[in-house]
Amino acid sequence: QVQLVESGGGLVQVGGSLRLSCAASGRTFSSYAMGWFRQAPGKERDFVASISKSGGNSYYADSVKGRFTISRDNAKNTGYLQMNSLKPEDTAVYYCAAERTAVPHRNPAAYDYWGQGTQVTVSS
Repeated sequence: QVQLVESGGGLVQVGGSLRLSCAASGRTFSSYAMGWFRQAPGKERDFVASISKSGGNSYYADSVKGRFTISRDNAKNTGYLQMNSLKPEDTAVYYCAAERTAVPHRNPAAYDYWGQGTQVTVSS
């Protein structure tokens, strides 16, 4: 069992930045690949970024590539999502998730554990 808690969301203006954190507890965080997903009102939960267990490989949705950076610190049991150049269309609830696999998936159904989400609102 892994418990995940996101933090760092909030209200930011267009072009601004936020850093989301995902604190993990329970089983060894380094045993799990990690992903970030987001869900806007009335829409499906979409893949944003993912990172392998070791942090050596990362993957991004085209919509955030070059603006967002996923990272992790296994010694601190924490994952991060640095979001720069934010746009109104980035507004959503952001979730971190963990799956016990070497190569993380883009399909949210593949993930075993989820956080409660943190709201990100980008105002224009």
